[in-house]
Amino acid sequence: MRYVIIGAGAVGGTIGVRLGEAGRDVTLVARGAHLAAIRAHGLTLSTPDGEYVGRLPAIGDPASAGSGLADEPLPPDTVLVLTVKSQDTEAALRSWADLPVQGGGTAAQRLPLLTAQNGVANERAAARLFDRVYPVCVWLPATHLEPGRVVASGHPYSGMLHLGAFPHGSDDLAHRISADLAAARLLAPVRDDVMRWKYGKLLRNLGNAVQALFGPSARAAPGADDRRAARVAELLTAVVAEGEAALTAAGIAYTSRAEEAAERGDRVEVVPVAGQPRQGGSTWQSLARDAGSAETDFLNGEIVLLGRLHGVPTPANAAVQRAMRRAVREHLPAGEFPIAELTEPLR
Repeated sequence: MRYVIIGAGAVGGTIGVRLGEAGRDVTLVARGAHLAAIRAHGLTLSTPDGEYVGRLPAIGDPASAGSGLADEPLPPDTVLVLTVKSQDTEAALRSWADLPVQGGGTAAQRLPLLTAQNGVANERAAARLFDRVYPVCVWLPATHLEPGRVVASGHPYSGMLHLGAFPHGSDDLAHRISADLAAARLLAPVRDDVMRWKYGKLLRNLGNAVQALFGPSARAAPGADDRRAARVAELLTAVVAEGEAALTAAGIAYTSRAEEAAERGDRVEVVPVAGQPRQGGSTWQSLARDAGSAETDFLNGEIVLLGRLHGVPTPANAAVQRAMRRAVREHLPAGEFPIAELTEPLR
């Protein structure tokens, strides 16, 4: 099988380089300075075990001029792996859905699409276009802050990628992909209920924006910062409690923290790379890079939507969602949002 990684950032870059190291056929899709750096020097993956340079073919978005995508139809054994942030999903789907495939038909008709992304809205969006969608629940601690480089902090495995078919079940292809990922030091259990795992991960991701707004170490700040740390802790508790209430009201099953911890065990631990601890999660990285967008509308915003549909108040998630949009709009640095402006109205 051939893998096309659509979005070679923290998650996609790690998956792509690891698959390449395992001898799989991989093409990376990136943009801007990141694409230029990969084409010039390869994609450097820094891990607790050392550095790997993936000298892999790299192309731009098929809809853009000079993407580098060959004019020939896509091979029929291609697996598309969507790893862009959720706010970029619709554009990516439109770019790839109608590309021709050797032997006839389009990518949406004939090729499998893996949604290795945070949030739970990507699968429904993909299934509107693609015949075969495979959700992936991503536990992969990685960081992408500079062009041409990704830091993957997971050890001894780089990550755990639960996968299955959408809306439920599994098939032989899922098991074949799982075997390829396992050979690439990525645990990949096949689950008939993979969306249940993704909804559990959604609850864990509700704190992503809180971390991005107030800093990764907000809860541990000593001395004069104790009051601020307490407010952050209260906010984290509130967004998760609202999330659980909204999912329960909607009748949506989700995994527990204990179940997830037992699954990971000590197989995917966050370990410093070159002596440096991991700086922050995916949403924090978006603010740190001033990326111009963030995934919060598909994380906290998903809980707000479910709350509105099922009559569950979600003021904390709505407040976090609004604060993140302001942080992106006003180019506020990661960790420097004025906490009183968010927490005082909630009180």
